[in-house]
Amino acid sequence: MASKFPTFSPAFTILLTILFLDLAYSSTVGVRHISRLLEIQDREKAPPHVQVAAARGVLRRLLPSHSSSFDFQIVSKEQCGGASCFMIKNNPSFRRRGDPQILISGVTGVEILAGLHWYLKNLCNSHISWDKTGGAQLFSVPKSGLLTRVQDAGILVQRPVPWNYYQNAVTSSYTFAWWDWERWEKEIDWMALQGINLPLAFTGHEAIWQKVFQQKFNMSKSDLDDFFGGPAFLAWSRMGNLHGWGGPLPQSWLDQQLILQKKILVRMYELGMTPVLPAFSGNVPAALKTTYPSAKITHLGNWFSVKSDPRWTCTYLLDATDPLFVEIGRAFIEQQVKEYGRTSHIYNCDTFDENTPPDDAPEYISSLGAAIFRGMQSGDKEGVWLMQGWLFSYDPFWRPPQMKALLHSVPTGKLVVLDLFAEVKPIWSTTEQFYGVPYIWCMLHNFAGNVEMYGVLDAIASGPINARISENSTMVGVGMSMEGIEQNPVVYDLMSEMAFQHNKVDAKDKNRDVIVAFPDVDPSLISTLSEGRHQNEKPVAGSAVLKEVTDSFDRPHLWYSTSEVIHALELFIASGDELSESSAYRYDLVDLTRQALSKYANQLFLKVIEAYHSNDVLGVARDSKKFLDLVEDMDVLLACHDGFLLGPWLESAKKLAQDEEQEKQFEWNARTQITMWFDNTEEEASLLRDYGNKYWSGLLRDYYGPRAAIYFKYLTKSLEEGGEFGLKDWRREWIKLTNDWQNSRKPFPVKSTGNALNTSRWLFDKYLLGSASDIQPLNEAAYPRL
Repeated sequence: MASKFPTFSPAFTILLTILFLDLAYSSTVGVRHISRLLEIQDREKAPPHVQVAAARGVLRRLLPSHSSSFDFQIVSKEQCGGASCFMIKNNPSFRRRGDPQILISGVTGVEILAGLHWYLKNLCNSHISWDKTGGAQLFSVPKSGLLTRVQDAGILVQRPVPWNYYQNAVTSSYTFAWWDWERWEKEIDWMALQGINLPLAFTGHEAIWQKVFQQKFNMSKSDLDDFFGGPAFLAWSRMGNLHGWGGPLPQSWLDQQLILQKKILVRMYELGMTPVLPAFSGNVPAALKTTYPSAKITHLGNWFSVKSDPRWTCTYLLDATDPLFVEIGRAFIEQQVKEYGRTSHIYNCDTFDENTPPDDAPEYISSLGAAIFRGMQSGDKEGVWLMQGWLFSYDPFWRPPQMKALLHSVPTGKLVVLDLFAEVKPIWSTTEQFYGVPYIWCMLHNFAGNVEMYGVLDAIASGPINARISENSTMVGVGMSMEGIEQNPVVYDLMSEMAFQHNKVDAKDKNRDVIVAFPDVDPSLISTLSEGRHQNEKPVAGSAVLKEVTDSFDRPHLWYSTSEVIHALELFIASGDELSESSAYRYDLVDLTRQALSKYANQLFLKVIEAYHSNDVLGVARDSKKFLDLVEDMDVLLACHDGFLLGPWLESAKKLAQDEEQEKQFEWNARTQITMWFDNTEEEASLLRDYGNKYWSGLLRDYYGPRAAIYFKYLTKSLEEGGEFGLKDWRREWIKLTNDWQNSRKPFPVKSTGNALNTSRWLFDKYLLGSASDIQPLNEAAYPRL
C-alpha cells in the first residue's frame, strides 16, 4: 500500500520495551493438546545455521544494500518466555559502517524475518507487499550504518498462538496455477516476512498419485488422464468435485511440478516452516472400481455441471471403512516421504468438503473419521489431521451430534480444524470451541475474484483475540485462507499482524459488481432504485435492486457510503504529484478509482433497466452507451498498472508449455477459469460463471464490455419490436462469445502503459465530479480520451 497504515498496529508501534505477557501460548488448552506435535517439530527443524543462512538469503533479495546491516540469531523458546518470539536489539559489536547494526533473534528463521519486517515497518516506515500490489516500499530505510536504534532494553514480541496458517485448498488453482520457481521463491520470502509458519504445500502431488496408482494399484495412464483435472482446475479434481475437465495433464507438467514442489519444501524447511502436505481423502479413479470390484466405492452426484455430464462430474469416493482406504492412504504418505525425504507430520484431508456423507448416524460418521485418520497414521504414526471447517458453515447436514461424532472420532490433539470463515461466520463461538478440538481462526476473504474488504477489517482486528481469550480456548493459530491473493494488501498486512498481537487493534473501516458479474436474468426481474432514495445511500429494508425471485444474479449493493469513497479518491489524487513515483501508490490509486467507477457502473446499469421498464428506447440507448464507454475507460485505467493486466496470467500459463498443443491447452485453461469455468451448452451457461472474475485490462475491453453490449442489444430489440426480452437469444450469443474468447489466441500486454495519475484525474472529472449526490447526464464531448 501507499503508506504503512499505523492505525492498524497501535500495539506494535508502542512496543519499545520487553514484553513478557501472561498470555503465553504454552498455557492454553488447545496448545496443550498439540504439544507433542510441537515438540517433535522443534526436534526435527533445520539446524540453526541453515535457518540463519536461509533468512539472510531473504534479506539479500529484499534489501541487498543492507545485507550486512543486520545480524541474525536463532534462540530457544525458553529465552522467549516459553513461546515463539522475535527479539530486536542494537548490536553491541557495531563500531563502524559495514558492521551489523541491528541484531534480530528468533526461534526459527520465520520469526527472525517477522522481526525484520516489524523493524522495517515500524521504525523505518516501510511496507512489504506482492509485486502486483506495488511491491516493497523501502525508500524510507536509512542508509547502511545510519539505521534507527531501538531502546537499550530491546524489543521482544511473542506469538500468542503457535501457528500462522496460510492458503486455501483452491488458492493453488486460482492464483498459483502457473507459478515457476522464481515466483514461488518470492512468495516464500513474503510468507516468512509475514510470520507465516504453517503453509499448505500441494504443488505437484498429482505426480505422487501417478506413482502410487500406477505402481501399486495397477492404474494406466489413460485411467489417470480421466482422473486428474487440467492445470487450472486441479484443486477441484483433488477434492473430488470434478475429473478430466481441462485435461489431460501432460507428463512434462507432472514432472515439472514435482521438481518445483521439492524446491518449495526445501526452502520452507530451511526457514523453519511447517509445510502441510496432502493426505488421501477417498477420491479415486473410476477404473479402481473395475480393478477392485468388491471395494465400497460410491458414485457421487453432480457438482455444478449443467447436465450432470459424467465426462466431468459424478466422481468416485472410496468408503473410509473399506480396508483399501487405509492401504491407499498409507501408500500415498509413504511415497511423499520417499520423494521429499521428510515430513512435518501434519496433513490436510477434506473428505466431506462439498461431499455429504450418505448416512447421518453419529456412529457411522465416527467410524468414517476414525478410518480416515487410520489411513493417515498408517503412513506416519505421528501424523496429525488438518481439516477445513468449511463444511460446518454451509451444509445443514452437520448438526451438533454429527459434528461431535466427526470431531471426536480422532484422539485429542490429532485433529486440527480450520475455522475457515471466522471473520464473518465463526464456528468456534457456536460450538463450544469446536467441542474441545484445537482450531485455527482463519480469514477467508476474498474468495476468488475482486471482493472489496470494507466491513471485515474490524472482525479481523478483534476476532482472533476474542477467540483466544475466551474460556477454555482451544485456538492454536490464526490464518489466511483466501481463495485468491495479490489484492487488498492492507487486509493481509493486518491479518499477519494478528499472529503476533496480544490485544485488539482499532481498525475502522463484498461486493459483486455488474461489470464483472453480469446478470443472466430477464430484466423484468430487476427492480430499480426507489424514487425517494439517494443512489449512494446504504440499502434499507425493502429497497433491494433485485426482486427475491431468482438467484441468477448477485445484486449490486452498497454497505458503505459512496460519497466517502469518492472523497477519499479526491484526496488521494490530490497527493499524486508527491507520491506518483511509488508503484504502491499507483496500485492504490488505480484500485480506488476502479472501485468508485464500478459503483457508478452499477448505478448506470440500474438506470438502463429503469428506462427499459419505462419503455424508454432512447433512455436505454443513452445509458447503455454510457455504461459501455465507462467499461472501455476503466480498461484504459487498469492498463496503467502491472497488477491489473490480463496478459501476465495468460503468458505465465503458456510459458510452462512444452509445445504448441500444450500452449493451446494451458491458455484455454487460464481463459476458462476466469470466465465461464465449467461446462455449458449452447443455451445454458456454466453454473460457475464469473466466480473467478477479475478486474483486468484486456478482460474488460474484450469480454465484459462485449457481453454487456449483447444484453443491451436485446433490451433495445425488445422495446423496438414490442416483444419480451429474448433471454434464450441473449444466452446463446453470450455463451458463443465466451467460448470463442476462451479458444482465442489473441495476446495481451504484460507491461502497463499510460499514466495512472493523469488517467485517474481524467476519469474522476469525467464521471465522479459531483456524482456523490446524484448521477448527472454526461457531456461526452467535454471529456476527450487521453
